[in-house]
Formats: sequence, structure tokens, C-alpha cells
Amino acid sequence: MNSYIYKSSKKEELYIYLAKKDDFSDVPQALYATMGKEPIFVMEVELSPEKKLAREDVVKVIENLETQGYHLQIPPPIASVVNFKEPAKYIK
Repeated sequence: MNSYIYKSSKKEELYIYLAKKDDFSDVPQALYATMGKEPIFVMEVELSPEKKLAREDVVKVIENLETQGYHLQIPPPIASVVNFKEPAKYIK
């Protein structure tokens, strides 16, 4: 299955996979608006359960493309500053 990947012109590391190139008709308007004025085409990729994706479960991506026509890849969570631990001090 071919998929067409676009990145947000508004938010870092926000991507949308489409089942049809340049066809955003299945994407809800509110979601499309979060992508910025014009999502930027990144690449075309052939998806199959045997091929792994860097951040997404390829089976889930395929399922979403088949059922809703798109798949949203959100940015990874940001490490919490509150839980930051200072590296151990060297002992002299």
C-alpha cells in the first residue's frame, strides 16, 4: 500500500499520512487546520507489515489509512523538566 506523508508547516514533528496523494478530503477540518496553511509533502512510502517505520506501528498506520483515509503521527513526548536528575558528581 502506498502512503503519502506530509509535515505540518505549523508544528514541529507533526506528520499526516494519506492514502491518496494531495487528497485531504478525509481529514477533519479541525485537524487539517492544526497542520498549518499548507501541509508540506515529504515523501511517498510503500507500507507493508514486513517493513518497519521509525516511530509508528506500520500495521496501525495501514489500518488507519484503510478505515479513515489518513494517519496522524504526533510529536514524541517532551522529557519533563520536573523529573530531570542532575548527573552524579565525580568523586575525587
